[in-house]
Amino acid sequence: MTQSNNNSFSSSLGAIMAAVGSAVGLGNIWRFPYICGKYGGGAFLLVYLCFAFGIGMVLMMSEFVIGRRSRHTPMRAFASLSPRRKGWRYIGLLGIVTCFFILSQYFVISGWTLSYFFDAVTGRLATMGQDAAAIGCYFTEFSTSASRPVVFLTVFALLTAVVILCGVQKGIEAVSKVLMPVLVVLLVVLCIRSLTLPGASRGLSYLFSPDFSKLSAEGVLAALGQAMFSLSVGMGVMIVYGSYIPASDDLFRTSMWITASDVLIAVLSGVAIFPAVFSCGLEPAGGPGLSYCVLPNVFNSMGGVTGVVFSAIFFLLLSIAALTSSISLLEALSAWLVETLRTRRFVSTLIIVAAEIALASIVSLSNGMWSHLQVGGDTFFDFVDRLNSIYLPPLCAFGTVLFFAWVMPEADVRDELTNHGVLRAVYYPVFRFIVRWLAPLALVVVFLTSILT
Repeated sequence: MTQSNNNSFSSSLGAIMAAVGSAVGLGNIWRFPYICGKYGGGAFLLVYLCFAFGIGMVLMMSEFVIGRRSRHTPMRAFASLSPRRKGWRYIGLLGIVTCFFILSQYFVISGWTLSYFFDAVTGRLATMGQDAAAIGCYFTEFSTSASRPVVFLTVFALLTAVVILCGVQKGIEAVSKVLMPVLVVLLVVLCIRSLTLPGASRGLSYLFSPDFSKLSAEGVLAALGQAMFSLSVGMGVMIVYGSYIPASDDLFRTSMWITASDVLIAVLSGVAIFPAVFSCGLEPAGGPGLSYCVLPNVFNSMGGVTGVVFSAIFFLLLSIAALTSSISLLEALSAWLVETLRTRRFVSTLIIVAAEIALASIVSLSNGMWSHLQVGGDTFFDFVDRLNSIYLPPLCAFGTVLFFAWVMPEADVRDELTNHGVLRAVYYPVFRFIVRWLAPLALVVVFLTSILT
């Protein structure tokens, strides 16, 4: 699939930057701070780091091996690596379904972010001052609106499509090489400003001083879920990106760089947000609305042009992070359709984008005028959120790791991880133990706990 179409990353750096772009997204800058705030700060961070490198990275390597070995998108990858047991291809199909639902919700939240960026640039957010009630009310009115969220999610979806239509090297790789450094620079600027605020040290203490009395069993499971969500595993994306990785690349080193970069961005996000939140005397456990309800208050407290500038920087940062991840999700779906229907990238991308805009619009409108359309007592937005956070990714990751550890020939796995015997892969025994026993057990525990609580 990928080789015949000359769809591959041009270098190891290109592969790392693109995969980092996929991993670094709303999960790091939007989700990590409020999850970390909810479960006690430093203790959660420490557990999250252990899970990111101990399990999340292992799952990523597994998906990379499947993708590079097969050179196919998920469905055909599983089928080609287990020719006598075709049923495993349905795990690949589950990955495609997971990717489809996640992207629909991603477009909705990304549309919110893009809208807030324009509101920050025009000074609209600043006009609300430090009135927390007014800021919260604005978010509610905006997110339940029948038009503006749909317009902005559509703009964001089309922007993502433009990148995909440019191809792997000239689109995904080229954009990632530009946007990821810009993202880091913007984040560092925010960190510097946040650390200069009065009382910033309390925020740093909250983030880096572990207090395990504040960490519940639920928080431990949330840390594992965050590690998976943040690294984009359990949705087939890394299988597709794995199929683009050059045969000469060291998959362990590539995965290590991606995981380290992803964790660094999450930590920097905490450094940018928690000192500012504590400085303003606000609640660190602000929930999903932290970025849209609490932080505008923080920026407005800076006053004048300074508040406007840093508010714009933050929402630009969030928009860039959202874009780099949405690119990978759309690429996985578009590549799957190209391979399945044997159609051109242009056609497959337009079909997927049209379908995603339609589904995302329904998801968005279910917050307002279509809130009466419910599934199992949930609005459609909440239903899709439940699918994306509780059911689909853990099931897909569990199926993937079972296939990788117990079905895929071990000789093939060793061959990929050692680059046909060139590399030593001294980590392999530990890796094999984790992927066969610890990772599946952890996924089962997370899944069962999530559906039973």
